[in-house]
Amino acid sequence: MTDTARQENPVADAAAIDDQPAIRLINLTKKFGEVTVVDHLNLDIRRGEFFSLLGPSGCGKTTTLRMIAGFSDATEGTIVLGGEDVTSVQPHKRNVNTVFQSYALFEHLDVEGNVGFGLRRKGLDKSEIKRRVNEMLELVDLAGRASAKPRELSGGQKQRVALARALVNRPEVLLLDEPLAALDLKLRHRMQVELKEIQREVGITFVFVTHDQDEALTMSDRIAIMNNGLIEQSGTPEDVYERPRTKFAAGFIGTSNLMTGMHSEAVLTLESGLSIPLPGHPELTQGAAVSIAIRPEKIWMAEFDPGMVRIPGTVSATVYHGATTQYLVDVAPGVRLTVLEQNLARSRHDDRWTDGDTVELGWKPEHVVVIG
Repeated sequence: MTDTARQENPVADAAAIDDQPAIRLINLTKKFGEVTVVDHLNLDIRRGEFFSLLGPSGCGKTTTLRMIAGFSDATEGTIVLGGEDVTSVQPHKRNVNTVFQSYALFEHLDVEGNVGFGLRRKGLDKSEIKRRVNEMLELVDLAGRASAKPRELSGGQKQRVALARALVNRPEVLLLDEPLAALDLKLRHRMQVELKEIQREVGITFVFVTHDQDEALTMSDRIAIMNNGLIEQSGTPEDVYERPRTKFAAGFIGTSNLMTGMHSEAVLTLESGLSIPLPGHPELTQGAAVSIAIRPEKIWMAEFDPGMVRIPGTVSATVYHGATTQYLVDVAPGVRLTVLEQNLARSRHDDRWTDGDTVELGWKPEHVVVIG
């Protein structure tokens, strides 16, 4: 857009700025020798959203984060932050901060000194540093620990110090590289809630790297599932869980019962010979190979509704999880389905099925997700 056009239509120009994503990755690629770690990635991350890069170790998520931060150079492609191409800009000149799994706190400095470190390097006056540090310590609930050294803090407190140190610089984007991985399970769950609350309060873009699917589902506005340097699927937590588009996405987020067979006359015939009714999918080609996914919690083992697909099976194993019980049910040679049931208030222990029981499984047709 020319300067003249900007002057003639300032409202349109302001709208364009508002519509700009916080981060835009265009054909972003990273190679180490002959190995491609990130493969022509295209992604927009919106302003003010909590966005997670989710995937197994080695899928390219941390490498992507390091390229956004400037710690690793892109082999190809473009990185745009807030409308500015920063592909070749040095890390300290990008308006982003990073929180690492290790926290990287200065052991010789107290909490106040750690949080204010970046502000002192910027040359802010002492009163402004004090004000902003105190503001951040209030935000992360550490106002009473300003004089404590890192060795005197718990894991969760260290994580909050690292978060405050990153936020005090008021970055446009905060990058978080598995910052909760070192915490025990209970603390990690508590910090997930706290981290999301802090993100909502400060209102800046968080990009969160994790291999923990529950963590991503709990905190994210949107998730990108990565595999072998590519994005398999992106969307809201509900989208990627309820409507997976690939076998990898279906298997990586939660547990899915995946079955592949030949489709004909609204029936899926598996290699084992098992025929599974597949109503409600007129778009499927007759005689085509089709894969379907059914979540374990969508399968019923009693009190079936009309219209459900129903097949017999035999319980091969039970796993008690406290609030739920997981059943492994053999429905054909080589075909075993996982069923997850809530343990409701019952008066008798034997209300649960046991190994060897003959059962019937049922599910609603709309709970079957067709993949390919």
